[in-house]
Amino acid sequence: MNDYEIIARIIRYLDNEQIRKPDIKTLADKVGLRPVHFRRLFTKWAEITPENFLQSLTLSYANNLLKESEGGFDVPAAKEFSGSYCLHNLCINLNSVSLGELKTEGKEWVLSVGFSESPFGRCFLAKGPRGIIHISFVEIGNDNTALEMIQKDWPLSFINRDDAIVRQIVSRIFNPLSHAPSSVPLKAYIRGTAFQVSVWRALLQVKFGTLVSYGQLAKIIGQPTALRAVGAAVGQNALAYLIPCHRVVPKTGIIGNYRWGKIRKRVMVAWESSAYFTAKGNDSERINKLIC
Repeated sequence: MNDYEIIARIIRYLDNEQIRKPDIKTLADKVGLRPVHFRRLFTKWAEITPENFLQSLTLSYANNLLKESEGGFDVPAAKEFSGSYCLHNLCINLNSVSLGELKTEGKEWVLSVGFSESPFGRCFLAKGPRGIIHISFVEIGNDNTALEMIQKDWPLSFINRDDAIVRQIVSRIFNPLSHAPSSVPLKAYIRGTAFQVSVWRALLQVKFGTLVSYGQLAKIIGQPTALRAVGAAVGQNALAYLIPCHRVVPKTGIIGNYRWGKIRKRVMVAWESSAYFTAKGNDSERINKLIC
């Protein structure tokens, strides 16, 4: 059981038992660890204590993050977005497939694919000649399904299993602060309609550690009434975490559904906000202020 699975098990337990303020010993017992070991592991993963992390999972906390983000997206319509954006300190060059390239279905491409651990469980990634084309989270025992899916999506390409390359890319995505700043952006290559691409590019404007509602996202792309279409595009994102669809929530602040699991989305939101406040040096004070 990796660190993410421990956190996910704790959240499921809290949900099922409807416990608001569990003690550390109870949580540690649920995952078969001694309290001191559990606290050390948890704090290393989340960079804050279990108590503060659990606070950041509450509805009131999500609502406050949404309120803080209101008016914070001073960006032009999606059609005017440039091709390079920043995720934390990670630069992404997002390119979309042309009509001619779409017809080739990756003919004679060599795709480097593989698996790697991430802060949110086992991750599957595929990289083609023009950049990353797929990122998803896979459950234990589903590796073959993931490999079959990428071959189906790109039927004319050659699949090369290379976990070492994938681990390097995954490390850069999920641990950007551990890498030296680079002027070379991480390239991503996406397939979608013009509308979908505009939504995905707008998602890259949502800052690390914050949330945005579907309505706010629709306004960012200049389509304030297209909430359903925006929601559908968010759900069809093929680049988990890299294009941060997990930062989109209903205006109520309820975390909502996620293509790779509701629990994983909640963990992502809490983990990012914890890391954000820790980087600012006032995580405990800020979280408590938002909750109270």
